Amino acid sequence: MKRQSGGPGAGGWEKLKTDWLCLDAEIMPWSAKAQELLKQQYAAVGAAGSSALASAVRALEHAAGHSPDAIALRDRFAARLTNVELYRDAYRRYCWPVNELDDYKIAPFHVLVSEGKVHTDQPHKWHMETIARFCAQDPELLLATNHRVVDLEDELSRADAVAWWEQLTDGGGEGMVVKPESFIAHGKRGLLQPALKCRGREYLRIIYSPEYTSEEHLTRLRERGVSRKRSLALREFALGIEALERFVAREPLRRVHECVFGVLALESEPVDPRL
Repeated sequence: MKRQSGGPGAGGWEKLKTDWLCLDAEIMPWSAKAQELLKQQYAAVGAAGSSALASAVRALEHAAGHSPDAIALRDRFAARLTNVELYRDAYRRYCWPVNELDDYKIAPFHVLVSEGKVHTDQPHKWHMETIARFCAQDPELLLATNHRVVDLEDELSRADAVAWWEQLTDGGGEGMVVKPESFIAHGKRGLLQPALKCRGREYLRIIYSPEYTSEEHLTRLRERGVSRKRSLALREFALGIEALERFVAREPLRRVHECVFGVLALESEPVDPRL
């Protein structure tokens, strides 16, 4: 992001002493980045499931009228059809037509780098407040992320956060990302995972299939091992920060690329992408 008229709030460029920013952000809608995935996987599964199960439910409805033994099977397939419709509603909620640049939204959530400075020493609250100021300058393109600070030692604060998450996801929101107060946090075992996604029930249908809420599937999902995924996330996080530090220090580009290629190599490791 380069300096233009306006900018990150009143005097924002001057406060940061920079003419440019490197932001961590998400471009929306995600459907614009995954058209083939949407068409070949999500939409195909939804259409096939809806058509096949609707026919099955009609046939079983007719059978149930003649044999009480078919009622339980009819109800089972009706529940499966409901799950498929919920699945279709879930992925449609995150899609909208994109025909021109104005149809996109950019949601930044970290100020990674400015001239001569890597901002990993700032708490997450600073990042969100700083970003909110310059999102207000161009709300048609930039989307400020709602956030709140939670005191984990305070029962009321925790309950309020849970209620907020439930209201968000019940209203169609994807979920929230939980982060420690500081950008880089350490625990008893060393570096802490920098973030943890807490997605809502309906969004997870996109990830785990329409029927993931069935107890048989939930039992299987609870048994997943995530230690490998967590290890990869920590190593990628460390390499990302090192790349930013080298870039700001104006080290040779090959030194920056060493870290970038390290992240790409870790991304090529075989691991369940649904974790």
